[in-house]
Amino acid sequence: MPEENQKNVFVIGLDEANVPTLNAAPGAKVLQFHPLLSIDELQGGEVSVPDLIDKAQGVLDAFDGSIDAIVGYWDFPVSTLVPILGERYGTRSTSLESVVKCEHKYWSRLEQQKVTDRHPRFGRVDLEADDPRPPEGVRFPMWIKPALSYSSELAFGVKDMDEFRAAVAQVRKGIARVGRPFEYILDQVDLPPEMDGVGAQVCLAEEAMTGLQVAVEGYVHEGEVTVYGVLDSINYPDTPCFLRHQYPSTLPPPVIRELHDVTERVMRRIGFDSATFSVEYFYDPKTQEIGLLEINPRHSQSHAELFEYVDGVPNHHCMLALALGDDPRMPHREGPYAAAAKWYHRWFTDGVVRDVPSAEDIERIERDIAGVRVDVVPERGQRLSELSQQDSYSYELAHVFTGGSDEKDLREKYDHCVAALGLTFDENPQDDQEQGNENPQH
Repeated sequence: MPEENQKNVFVIGLDEANVPTLNAAPGAKVLQFHPLLSIDELQGGEVSVPDLIDKAQGVLDAFDGSIDAIVGYWDFPVSTLVPILGERYGTRSTSLESVVKCEHKYWSRLEQQKVTDRHPRFGRVDLEADDPRPPEGVRFPMWIKPALSYSSELAFGVKDMDEFRAAVAQVRKGIARVGRPFEYILDQVDLPPEMDGVGAQVCLAEEAMTGLQVAVEGYVHEGEVTVYGVLDSINYPDTPCFLRHQYPSTLPPPVIRELHDVTERVMRRIGFDSATFSVEYFYDPKTQEIGLLEINPRHSQSHAELFEYVDGVPNHHCMLALALGDDPRMPHREGPYAAAAKWYHRWFTDGVVRDVPSAEDIERIERDIAGVRVDVVPERGQRLSELSQQDSYSYELAHVFTGGSDEKDLREKYDHCVAALGLTFDENPQDDQEQGNENPQH
């Protein structure tokens, strides 16, 4: 029998990996989590937003009970479905307009520059031009990216005109997969004059930033912006691909304060409220300046274990509390570990997966190495280049979460995990050669 005070929370794209951390949130005992749309429906091929809304409404309308909250922690289209469904069913979320101001990278830059200069020079690239050129005033090295993409898909770092043209050609071929569905969303909001004629299938060029990457996590509750965590993002050497996110950040306190300040100004400008967010920055130790990379207008589910390890509660708590109208305040440093990291075990050439650890193997690894959780991405027999949600340079094999006493402890646990996983591949020499030609230079 359900408890009298039980609340029903619908999770768009509920996946098995997040069930333990959702259930670890304070107050989860009185929450009943319901899946709403599958990952395949949300991210497979070119999605139809109206069809997804219809499917979701079918599930919600047929539900015999109260709909107390609708949440999600994936990028588009999930980030936009939450406010759309929230408005229709009376659940709490930030506005659709505020989400789109973050998701649309060009509109986001226009809003950011109204309250801060902590961002790179940027401009639009004319994809229709016979000989597309970089925007005036934007210098090499630069990044070429669509206004909206999945997990850095179709984002290319370029250092000269040859690489610029090759990247633009790639964007031209693939931009419609996400751009066309995003057009539907743009039609649902009132656009300012500076967005007239821009649309969703637009390409940006932005000057490359250098230094250390850092992520700022926070929420807005009743108009007040709160930052509850800052994490360092460390890349694989000589690539733009994440090796790990580490919490808490090791940056100097004055830099942390500036990150808080810029984040608060930007999120207020965008009109964000009643939801969590993550803002990514670069910090250059030489110039001691920060640069805003992008705003993610959704809950950062990939860091949940890190906050649980260090602060004692997964950050899912903030997402759930806001959706239910409760105080989302997080505990501070009440967890069992002083530091935590999410590691990305990657492969930089294509191949077919030959051996993957069994569920029993993973349970044994997690049991033998304290403070470790492992999610393996590919399945046996799968070709890496056919994996969804990958960046333009690598393939994710496994996500390894580690909690430890310091960075050395985190690294040792990760190394032990990778060795124990026993992932093996059959590589295609021709694919390796082609992949090698796309080795990023930054």
